Amino acid sequence: MHRLFFIIFTACLLPEPARAHILSSDAGFLSGLTHPVLGFDHFLAMLSVGILSAQIGGRAIWTVPLTFVVVMAAGALTGVLKIPLPGVEYGIALSLLVLGSALAAGRKIVPGLAMICVAVFAVFHGHAHGNEIPKIVDPAVYALGFLLGTAGIHLAGVLIGVISGRTAKGTEFLRFVGAGIAGIGVHIIYILTKY
Repeated sequence: MHRLFFIIFTACLLPEPARAHILSSDAGFLSGLTHPVLGFDHFLAMLSVGILSAQIGGRAIWTVPLTFVVVMAAGALTGVLKIPLPGVEYGIALSLLVLGSALAAGRKIVPGLAMICVAVFAVFHGHAHGNEIPKIVDPAVYALGFLLGTAGIHLAGVLIGVISGRTAKGTEFLRFVGAGIAGIGVHIIYILTKY
């Protein structure tokens, strides 16, 4: 437990924000599947969505992550169509700050509010990746991989949330994780304001 917190804390000290990786022209399903894991900021946001949905419980366990995936796909389409969206990197960093803070607070959020928040942030995450999709050979195959990779990270977050909720110190652990994720969001915003 403490090891994960240490890793997240150490990531706060990184000099550059973790961003989506530039794709090569031969990217396909596997690249799409692994892309959300390799973009550290995206990975943490998607993991947070899963954990948050587990904290809320009930139908939110699947409705909150599903909202993120569906709206992210729409956001990716805006990126593919080159529809401008100002402040994409800020929106991604803000998603870490808000989602991490929600986890750190350790309180259940109203499912509807959680769905609205993740939908707003999913637009930014989707747009960032949608900008890259036209650069690859088979955008549909890549997008399918990316959406499945995202859903997989959400599922991992749900499992972390459910398992932690059943252990003695699990809630406290998730609060530390949330604080670390929020701290990374603050750090990325700080870096973005310097450039």
